[in-house]
Amino acid sequence: MADPIRIALAQFDFPVGAVERNAEAIIELIAEARDEYGADLVLFPELALSGYPPEDLLLRPGFLHDCEKAMHRIAAATTGITAIVGWPETAGSVVYNAASILCDGRIERTYRKRELPNYAVFDERRYFVVDPDGGNCIFEFKGVRMGLLICEDMWFAEPLHATVEEGAELILSINASPFERDKHARRDALMEDATRQFGVSIAYVNCVGGQDAVVFDGSSLVAERGGTVRPAAAAFTEQMLVVDYDPESRGFASVQWMEDGDESRDALAWRAVVRGTRDYCQKNGFKKAWLGLSGGLDSAVCLAIAVDALGAENVTAVSMPSRYTAGISNELAAEQCAEMGVRLINLPIEKPFQGYLDTLAEVFEGQEVDTTEENLQSRTRGAMLMALTNKFHGLLLTTGNKSEYAVGYATIYGDMAGGYAPLKDLYKTEVYDLAQWRNTVGDPVIPVGVIERPPSAELRADQKDQDSLPPYDVLDAILSRYVDQEQSHEEIVAAGFGEETVSRVLHLVRISEWKRHQAAPGPKVSRRAFGRERRYPISNGYEG
Repeated sequence: MADPIRIALAQFDFPVGAVERNAEAIIELIAEARDEYGADLVLFPELALSGYPPEDLLLRPGFLHDCEKAMHRIAAATTGITAIVGWPETAGSVVYNAASILCDGRIERTYRKRELPNYAVFDERRYFVVDPDGGNCIFEFKGVRMGLLICEDMWFAEPLHATVEEGAELILSINASPFERDKHARRDALMEDATRQFGVSIAYVNCVGGQDAVVFDGSSLVAERGGTVRPAAAAFTEQMLVVDYDPESRGFASVQWMEDGDESRDALAWRAVVRGTRDYCQKNGFKKAWLGLSGGLDSAVCLAIAVDALGAENVTAVSMPSRYTAGISNELAAEQCAEMGVRLINLPIEKPFQGYLDTLAEVFEGQEVDTTEENLQSRTRGAMLMALTNKFHGLLLTTGNKSEYAVGYATIYGDMAGGYAPLKDLYKTEVYDLAQWRNTVGDPVIPVGVIERPPSAELRADQKDQDSLPPYDVLDAILSRYVDQEQSHEEIVAAGFGEETVSRVLHLVRISEWKRHQAAPGPKVSRRAFGRERRYPISNGYEG
């Protein structure tokens, strides 16, 4: 009877560009897997050494040289255990997305990724090439034929099929796969089909952490031949996962494996935006966050995200009432800050706003009051918030949602001011869902009054969002079809939406592209996020 093989999966965050820190972390984790858990084999995520995605750092010869030096240092420290580490390998003038098998103090073998994604957030063909002579990576380990694949290789039939045809019994899949709502179901179905069709088992490790607008969830897993996919590891949580692999049954037994307590859509989305916000602040040297708190839904949810990400002591909310601000708005903002233990600063904007009006009065003489004056209030608030963050340091969070960014219902240099947008990839209806979900976790932190009151920018008397926009359930349904599913005007109308409403919404999306190009980054949670995933030209004559 063959002895089980103990496999560790290092589900950790390896920050982009931090080559030396990542190398030290990898060396320490290799030792931990060997000494604390008795692992025979430890897997690290795709490009763990450089972090993912390293983007144009890969165009710097010095960066690639540093990666190569660090890789040899890791190999030299790998004794008494075998490690598989992802890194950018240089060969002459080309770069490969590679993974090396390390043992006995040396690089035993290197596999080069065969399927390079070049869609959505991925740009791998800009940097990497496919090795025409690379082929499969099959190696024998303790009597078991193992095959190595890198991320996208698993999503295409040919690399997996070829690896199995060459005799692989266990597939080792290392990944840097970003979080996306409903992606887990597609991935699990893929694993189920692969294990059932090819009769192999799979050990799948994924990285964790926020990288600008991308968030990696981990959710590593193992799948057994015959179609059994074991529950994924806790998402957005760094941990060393350990399993024993039985060569005879090709099954796994958990040694250390923390599963998720709540894998609902809202729970995962909340943890994604919290992790994205926390990592963006920490990786860019911001210890504190600021935001304008209006008494409305978006800023209330952003405050809860910021507190969950950084702690109440590191968050400051600023209330900036105007002549149009309802008393209930101030009361709700104060109620939430008291509940969450957040410092609240009250800075009315009447004086600076009136100062702008007085200064512009002569130039504006004879002109009707319009959205110019409304936007001026928002820009007054933006200037004050930026002044506070400049003086006292910290990152300003901007509170707009995907619905607003889509149709331009946001003031550039006003409420769009800020360095990070936690709600950028969440439609307004999804923000409502998250608010209600968050209130079910521990004590409610978002006042019920905030959730129930009609949304308003409060830039003129008795203003409501629905004065300018369709109801959010209608608006978001149209936007989801147009933005996320890329349906045409005709397809959306055929689905039952009014032609006039559809035409208006799509027109607003098109003419707001210039604003979105200047918007702060925010965590991607959907299939098609604004920013690096949806790259439409600003100057664009297409109206389909």
